[in-house]
Amino acid sequence: MTNNTQDVLLEQLNSMSSEARNPNSWDIDLLSSLEIVQRINAEDQTVAKSLQQCLPSVAAVVDRIVDAFAAGGRLVYLGAGTSGRLGILDAVECPPTFSVPAAQVVALIAGGESAIYKAVEGAEDNPQLAETDLKRINLSANDILVGIAASGRTPYVLGGLAYARSMGCFTAAISCNANAPVLSAADIGISAVVGPEVVTGSTRMKAGTAQKLILNMLSTSAMIRSGKVYQNLMVDLHASNEKLVARAIRIVVQATECDLATAREALKAAEMNAKLAILHILSGQSVAHCKIQLQQQQGFIRKVLQQDNS
Repeated sequence: MTNNTQDVLLEQLNSMSSEARNPNSWDIDLLSSLEIVQRINAEDQTVAKSLQQCLPSVAAVVDRIVDAFAAGGRLVYLGAGTSGRLGILDAVECPPTFSVPAAQVVALIAGGESAIYKAVEGAEDNPQLAETDLKRINLSANDILVGIAASGRTPYVLGGLAYARSMGCFTAAISCNANAPVLSAADIGISAVVGPEVVTGSTRMKAGTAQKLILNMLSTSAMIRSGKVYQNLMVDLHASNEKLVARAIRIVVQATECDLATAREALKAAEMNAKLAILHILSGQSVAHCKIQLQQQQGFIRKVLQQDNS
């Protein structure tokens, strides 16, 4: 890296609120363990409140994700370092929680799978690498790409956003700095300004928490809007282990107020599909009939019940 390049990067870092020194933690190296965690906790409590101003942008992105899903498209996360790992975490939790195909929510990290566990030198500085990664998964105009970059200047993310927009793919970006380059490089920018970290520049802390909260909102809200939730129950969970089987039984009981024996019997008839079992109990219709009705109503239990009552 040349001195000129370093000077540009230093100037960028100096302008970022996430890289500023936090006046509330200047003496943190003198504190006891309890005092340190109390200071960290006090800063963490500011994160959720700071996101209130960007909620309209988050909701707008949710709408586009719902549209993408309805058209057979995917939600694709793209990031480097902590941001990339958070995207992977959100993506891998969608199939067991909502029974969606693993390919419906995809996450890419600069440097590939090895970067999940260990930093890959120079990967985040390569914008062309993002284009290569997106071509590898056959990104299409039906998909939506969400670039994640706490700093808002990560070349890998900027390269991915540019490639996606060039092919007509809708894009969004999440940054923890106002006026960050990724925000203007995307169709919708989500600016989650959480301020200086307790440990200066350690954006895995408040910035990472903010990004995790936003990703939770994006995927969960889109799944709710896509019929994956009834009341506030995750009725489309995939019962792949004993804990999730027990949770499926509990969900059926909570949704229908039936007894355990009825819930187990309905789940068995519905091949462990909690949504189907719930509709079977609530409607009194056969499992086969309920399955057809759910398909006709795009998986929404409420729409089927409203149709039956009309």
